[in-house]
Amino acid sequence: MKVNRLQLNHAKTEVMWCSSTRRLHQTPTGPLRVGSAFIMPVRSVRDLGVYLDADFTMKTHITATVKACFAALRQIRSVRRSLPPDALLTLVRALVVSKVDYCNAVLAGVPGYLLDRLQSVLNVAARLVFSARRSEHITPLLRELHWLRVPERIKFRLCVLVYRCLHDTAPSYLAERISRASDVTGRRRLRSASTSTLFVPSTRRSSLGDRAFPVAGPRAWNSLPESVRDAPSLLTFRRELKTFLFQSSFTD
Repeated sequence: MKVNRLQLNHAKTEVMWCSSTRRLHQTPTGPLRVGSAFIMPVRSVRDLGVYLDADFTMKTHITATVKACFAALRQIRSVRRSLPPDALLTLVRALVVSKVDYCNAVLAGVPGYLLDRLQSVLNVAARLVFSARRSEHITPLLRELHWLRVPERIKFRLCVLVYRCLHDTAPSYLAERISRASDVTGRRRLRSASTSTLFVPSTRRSSLGDRAFPVAGPRAWNSLPESVRDAPSLLTFRRELKTFLFQSSFTD
């Protein structure tokens, strides 16, 4: 910052020590000196609308998202009778569903009980659109709206990002972390080398390492049928991908 003649704003500076949940109690709790100021460590920070926890559980982000979504649903509910069905659905998509989908690729590998909280938002939103009771089954409503469930929505974003990496339309710092199985030395004689599968690096921690994009992205990509992976354009890929995930999610 000194080289670029920038001045540090102490009031907007945050420090966060990152660690696993088991070792979080071992991180320093005292202030850290940054320049001439002393900054107290925090448990979570916000970056581009995404809340990151010190242990990367994403609990803070999910809690904030659920809170914002239910606040929007309460406002929509108050004017529901004055809106035509199309306008009601547009409001729900713009003010609720968009919040659930925002940067949801960072939620890959998050425990199911946290994803259930986001799914409850979509369930309430679907019942609001159809004026359905809480006792009514949610699956027919989601199928009618053609809404994917939360795990499939996360997988959709991951696969789209991988597709962009493979076609040089994604940031280079992401694309360079993706490798085709045929390009990895020692795997060229394997059967997977003749397909469009990606190399999945090994990890030491399933709770953290498996959630990294170079691992979660290729795993989601390799689970797709080859007909979807070989789509000629991004638009076609998104359409076929959603159809595949929708059928996988709502197969009776």
